[in-house]
Amino acid sequence: MSRTRPVSRRRLLGLTSAAVLASGTFGAGAAAARTSPAAGPLDALNRGARPLRDMGALGRMVGGARVVGLGEASHSGHEFFTLKQRVFRHLVATKGFTTFALEASWSTGLRLDAYVTRGVGDPAQIMRDEFQGQYVFWNTEEYLDLIRWMRRYNVAHSGWPQLRFVGNDLGFPGKAAFDQVFDYLAAYRPELTDAIEPLYAPLRPEAGTEAGPWMANQLFAKSATERKADADAATSALALLRDRGRPHGSGRHGREAYAWAVQNATALAQSFTGYAFPDEQFPERMRYRDQAMAANTTWWLRHRSGRILLASNNGHIAYTSDNPAEFPEPAGAVLRRRLGDDYVNIGLTFNEGTVNALPDHTAQQPETYTVAPAPEGHNESTLDKVRYRDFSIDLRTAPAAARTWLDTARPTRSFGLYWSTDAPQIALGRSYDILIHLHRIEAGHLR
Repeated sequence: MSRTRPVSRRRLLGLTSAAVLASGTFGAGAAAARTSPAAGPLDALNRGARPLRDMGALGRMVGGARVVGLGEASHSGHEFFTLKQRVFRHLVATKGFTTFALEASWSTGLRLDAYVTRGVGDPAQIMRDEFQGQYVFWNTEEYLDLIRWMRRYNVAHSGWPQLRFVGNDLGFPGKAAFDQVFDYLAAYRPELTDAIEPLYAPLRPEAGTEAGPWMANQLFAKSATERKADADAATSALALLRDRGRPHGSGRHGREAYAWAVQNATALAQSFTGYAFPDEQFPERMRYRDQAMAANTTWWLRHRSGRILLASNNGHIAYTSDNPAEFPEPAGAVLRRRLGDDYVNIGLTFNEGTVNALPDHTAQQPETYTVAPAPEGHNESTLDKVRYRDFSIDLRTAPAAARTWLDTARPTRSFGLYWSTDAPQIALGRSYDILIHLHRIEAGHLR
């Protein structure tokens, strides 16, 4: 959480430069030239593209992957959100996917998973409590509709593998994760409670704590020394549980409960460690965050049945960073290294429309901004000339001329938390396995 220097517009636990926040319309002063690019790349893209209405074609591109990273070029686009539900439902029906993973706090995932699997709680209220601050863009009608659909599916298919919801991020270490650890101790190792309770006592949020104010306090009000002490306490609790907390006996249920408790303690340690990096170690902090997101996703894959759709920003699911000086290695690169071909990613681009974004790092409520058609020379300008209005394309098997074009870095839109007119240089073919391009999007429906 850098508090002193301007950083990129996109990532959680960082700030933004005021210099890139002045404009209200991306590309407003640029002429949207419609001259055709070289015939070779466009013809080749036309041959490789498949209309987005053909979900079967997208499924064939995914193949046998066990984790599919599905990105977005804006944290708040209605069509991006609804597309994620559409893709997830298709993968559930045709390929045995069972988990929807979101770039959200691990403890938030616990609360929403309890609703999806057991009907515990009110998802609308959980989202109001948890999707705040830098997660405010997830508190939408679109995601509420997805979560309610997942619950209806589980009720209607009680004898089938149940759908699950997981958060793989580290922003807010909520009470639910602490409760999971203490439930395990009470059931299997009560003698360790007296050792772990003092470590967690100053860290554990009270019931009803809202994520936004908690994260703001941790980020802006606590000193570096205090944040380091919090991280040390959480890490010490994890070490005690890992080293001394195995259940007595060797029963399967005990082993599973222990693995689950250790993962919850790990997620807590990740959160407090993420806040503890000194400001001058911003790139290391961001590397740690992406590694944590990948580790949590991999843990879920290996300890829960089924396959995972991972919904996140393009920058997190990608193989290459668009800003390696500050964001050295995306979670997608870590997942590919760990999982090989079991991980496949899908980047999302769009040509024009509206998006929600925070005006700057001090703002609490997003505003809606207009995005003009992509200027000539941007990746999206050429993609929008493909014969289908909305389409998918497998970048690994596209015709040779298309792959050559895709291998060149060009300005590409990448909206995140904060409004910015930046267009980082991205070579789409080196960043993604599959690309989905949408002609137009509208801002997500915030609640």
